[in-house]
Amino acid sequence: EVSEMSERSKQNVAHGLAWSYYVGYLKIVLPRLQKSMEEFSRANPRVLSCRRTWKLHILVPLSCDICDDLEKADSNIQYLTDLTETTLTRAGTKNRVYKHSLYAIRDEDNKLWHCAVEYATPLQSLYAMSQDECAAFSREDRQEQAKLFYRTLEEILKCSKECADTYRLIAYEESGEAEPHFLSREILWHLQQQHCEEYPVQEENPPHTPSTTLDSAELSLQISSSDLPQPLQSDGF
Repeated sequence: EVSEMSERSKQNVAHGLAWSYYVGYLKIVLPRLQKSMEEFSRANPRVLSCRRTWKLHILVPLSCDICDDLEKADSNIQYLTDLTETTLTRAGTKNRVYKHSLYAIRDEDNKLWHCAVEYATPLQSLYAMSQDECAAFSREDRQEQAKLFYRTLEEILKCSKECADTYRLIAYEESGEAEPHFLSREILWHLQQQHCEEYPVQEENPPHTPSTTLDSAELSLQISSSDLPQPLQSDGF
């Protein structure tokens, strides 16, 4: 009975998506990312000069609105190249290819910052569910599940020894106003923070945190304990 109530309230959606994303993708690609970054850096030493940014920057928009082409989402984001591919045989598919794209992010001073960045693809499923009448998944459900997805994924990755120091989660809420370079500013703030971690400098005032960027503590306050995932019902499927 408890399991049925949990399924009706969709409390298992984000929890399942986060674990699937980790086990089926991140746990496979993240441990290999550093090697790909190192290979690229040897051939292009001036591009990836800060080792602290040798991570996969994972965008988590809480609206779940994902643009497939980052260059169209923000003109200050430019595709550079792809890192070395990882090829594995998975679930019956021979030579399945996993790869990451490297981008150049232009700041206000016209300086280029480079990083591997992509969206958390399971958010597309949450968005599609909210557009499908059969799912009975409201916009409010979608936003709460996006928050729970982020918090669950963060907890999973924190406990993963294989993925330690290979990722950067960037959760944010889009501004209500149309800002053409909103996304690049979000990414840049995280890149600059990592650069400061590698090359610490004395500052009279700490760097300002974008108001749209959310941390796990804030997300925890926005999600009640009743929203935590519960056991799935087993009906023989």
